[in-house]
Amino acid sequence: MTERAVVLGAGSWGTAFAKVLGDAGNQVTIWSRRPEVADAINERHVNPDYLPQTRLPDQVDATSDAASAIRGADLVVLAVPSQTLRSNLAEWRDLIGPAATLISLMKGIELGTTRRMSEVICEVAGVEQDRVVVVSGPNLAPEIAQEQPAATVVACSDPGRATLVQKSMTTRYLRPYTNDDVIGCELGGAVKNVIALAYGMAAALGFGDNTRATLVTRGLAETARLGVALGADPLTFAGLAGLGDLVATCASPLSRNRSFGERLGRGETLEQAQAATRQTAEGVKSCLSIRDLARKHEVEMPITEQVERVCHEGVDPQAALVALMSRETKPE
Repeated sequence: MTERAVVLGAGSWGTAFAKVLGDAGNQVTIWSRRPEVADAINERHVNPDYLPQTRLPDQVDATSDAASAIRGADLVVLAVPSQTLRSNLAEWRDLIGPAATLISLMKGIELGTTRRMSEVICEVAGVEQDRVVVVSGPNLAPEIAQEQPAATVVACSDPGRATLVQKSMTTRYLRPYTNDDVIGCELGGAVKNVIALAYGMAAALGFGDNTRATLVTRGLAETARLGVALGADPLTFAGLAGLGDLVATCASPLSRNRSFGERLGRGETLEQAQAATRQTAEGVKSCLSIRDLARKHEVEMPITEQVERVCHEGVDPQAALVALMSRETKPE
């Protein structure tokens, strides 16, 4: 069944996801904040700022007019930076149709409220949980845009809606799996960005595979601890939205969070790293909200704590590693 979709956000993942939806046969409009990006997509079928080597399908067009893009859309895809979701959605909510499915591509925890992205969507848009679908997994945008084989998870409390979205984004290069554990999928996607910052720091400091494997496995352990405390299924963290996304984000040089962590590990300040990358590394802000969420539920997350100290308290990455290794020994 062909759907009419709008992707709100013209960054790398939003653009790649619009291509996926178009390749799956849907009619897709990308909303871009900047008119010149929308014009380039319409005239050349290319997003010049993100994925400039990728030609978008003919079924994909663009606009900088959110109202015209959202009205009548069956699928409303939210692909803005997580900390801007609340303010953006407040402007868009009255344009969204009563039967539309809202799809979250965002991987973060809101600062101040410690809410997951689906919770923010429900609160701001005034919709029930069963209308919100979360897409999460090892989905590095440049590889998806190049049509390299990959899989992802489509999570929703309504199995029928999850299946509808699954069908709307199945292509020969992307295989979506459905899941009803929205909490687990969202936490896996948010915390992996923080662990990838630590992984990047370790790589820049010259540490090898033992250190990196330790960060991945212990990072997964603290993600699962928080997830269980919030009601997630622990098995989710062994799947695509947990271990799969964590490995891809830590290991790939395409990962913004790993690359950002490398800059911090080489001694750059937070401001220097941000100026050099010019893209959002979600883990930098999310480490604060994830730390607060963990403390609220009395869950130990030592890697997250040390990443927050490096990013926001000026602690040297080497000192943060020493602090991790100096913790009291205990059973695994």
